[in-house]
Amino acid sequence: MPRIAFLFPGQGSQSVGMGRELYDRYPTARAVFDEADQALGFSLSQIIFDGPAETLQLTEHTQPAILTVSIAAFRVLSESVPGLVPAFAAGHSLGEYSAQVAAGTFSFADAVRSVRLRGQFMQQAVPEGQGAMAAILGLSAERVNDLCSEASDELAGPAWSDPTVDEKPSESDHVRAQVVKSVVSPANLNSPEQIVISGSTEGVARAVELAQAAGAKKTVILKVSAPFHCALMQPAQNQLASTLEAVTFYDPAFPVACNVDARLLTRHTDVLDALIRQVTAPVRWVECVQLLVNQGATHLIEVGPGRVLTGLTRQILGRGVESPVSLNVEYKASLEKTIAALASGGPTA
Repeated sequence: MPRIAFLFPGQGSQSVGMGRELYDRYPTARAVFDEADQALGFSLSQIIFDGPAETLQLTEHTQPAILTVSIAAFRVLSESVPGLVPAFAAGHSLGEYSAQVAAGTFSFADAVRSVRLRGQFMQQAVPEGQGAMAAILGLSAERVNDLCSEASDELAGPAWSDPTVDEKPSESDHVRAQVVKSVVSPANLNSPEQIVISGSTEGVARAVELAQAAGAKKTVILKVSAPFHCALMQPAQNQLASTLEAVTFYDPAFPVACNVDARLLTRHTDVLDALIRQVTAPVRWVECVQLLVNQGATHLIEVGPGRVLTGLTRQILGRGVESPVSLNVEYKASLEKTIAALASGGPTA
C-alpha cells in the first residue's frame, strides 16, 4: 500500500489566476473560495484571479490566497479519490497552515483569517527598507550559518559614530539600534545547496558579501515585503500568539511535520506552539522531507499552486530508484495525472 504525504507550498508560489481552473470546473473548489471571501469580508478570490500582481503580492493577501488555493486543490483531490487519507503531511512556512487544515486541526475559516493577520503582523514588524532576505546557493547550511554569525559580529560594534550630530541617543537606543542592525540568520533551509537568509538590510548585505567571498555559486537578493523567519519578527510572533490562542484546535487526523523542529506532531497543543514559534524560527525543510521519507512515505504530492516543493524534493533526495514518487495537484491535468498514478502505483514525470 502506498504511504502518501501531502506537501503544501508557502509564500513565493503565488501568481495571478492561480486556482481559476479548479474554481471553474469543480463546485468543491468554488465553495472553498466562497468560504474564504465570506470569512474575510472581502473578495479575496477576485484578487487571486484578477490581481493586479502588486495587490496579490501584499503579504496580507498572499498568505490567505495560497492557503485558499491549496485547500481547494486538496478538497478536489480528496473528493476525486474516495478514501484517500495521507500517512503524513508537511507545509513550507505558510504551507504548514494548509497542512493542518487538511488534517482537521482547525477550521479553514479560522485559518484563512489567522494567516491574513499573520501577514499583516509580519509586514508591520519591520519598517519598509530595514529588512531583507537573500538566497545563497552552493554553500552548506553550516557554512551559511557561520557566515551569518560572522556578519552579525562585525555589525555589533559601537552603535554611535556620527560626529556631525551633537545630541546622541540614549544608551538603550544605542543598544537597540545595534541589535537590529546586526540581525541576520538562516531562514529557509530549502535544500542541501539552497539556503535563504533573513535579517536587517545591513546584515543580509554583509552576509551575502561573505558568501560570495566564500565561493557561493550564486546569491540573490529576494523581493520580499519583510524579513521572514528571523529575530526581527518577534513583534509579529507575539501578536500571532494572541490570535492563535483564541482559535479552537483539535488533534490532527494524521501526523504533520512541523518546520521548527522537523518532527511529526499529533497533539493540538504541540501544533499551536509550533505555529507560534515558526514566525521567528528557520524553516527546516530539508529535514522535514527527509523525515517523511524515513517514515516510509512512498508518494509525495504537492498540493497547491506551483511546483516549488517538487523541485526542492528532487534536490534533497536526488532521482534514485528508492526515491518516492513525486506528484502534484494544481490544475485539472495534474489532478488527473495524480489520480492515474495513485491508481496504478506508478511514477510520474
